[in-house]
Amino acid sequence: MSFYEDRILPHLIHIACGTKPVLHQRELIVPQATGQVLEIGMGSGLNLPYYDPTRVTKVWGLEPSKGMRKKAASRVAAVPFELEWLDLPGEEIPLESKSVDSIVLTYTLCTIPDWLKALKQMRRVLKPGGQLLFSEHGKAPDAAVARWQSRINPMWGKLAGGCHLNREIPRLLQAGGFRITGMDEGYLPAMPKVAAYNYWGRAS
Repeated sequence: MSFYEDRILPHLIHIACGTKPVLHQRELIVPQATGQVLEIGMGSGLNLPYYDPTRVTKVWGLEPSKGMRKKAASRVAAVPFELEWLDLPGEEIPLESKSVDSIVLTYTLCTIPDWLKALKQMRRVLKPGGQLLFSEHGKAPDAAVARWQSRINPMWGKLAGGCHLNREIPRLLQAGGFRITGMDEGYLPAMPKVAAYNYWGRAS
């Protein structure tokens, strides 16, 4: 791992993913998690304050970046529930099949290289009747914005740790075997439109 990936990128991602509009999205989604929870791409732990400790028994935080896990240390130390790190990429989930009640996926699907394999792994570990809770940015419906997303996506990915601006989140979830049971979408305020179009909701 390069110096940029280990030291600089975690700080940049923490800032970008911790803006007020994005934190508001986290606050909408994360408290819905119940039981045994798997969070994909826990990063610097920005979701941790939003879990309801009366509804959650344990959280597995899957995060392959050592730099991000270091940045999350203070938040991890403060949680009132059991938390266990899984230091592997999203395509590799070392949990038993049908073992988690909720999966939390926030601003992570844009970055996972093999998103289909990762989603199939998530489906494997989710219990029947469990829920995948998501808030992700992706391809905008406006043609002009979508064109700009495609134009700058290669450069953006190099600077932002492999993040894609133009992934079609609903299509990806469905291709991974999930059924969307409720979803909202729209541009988040006070953000550049190329990175502001969000999809958030639940899938089973």
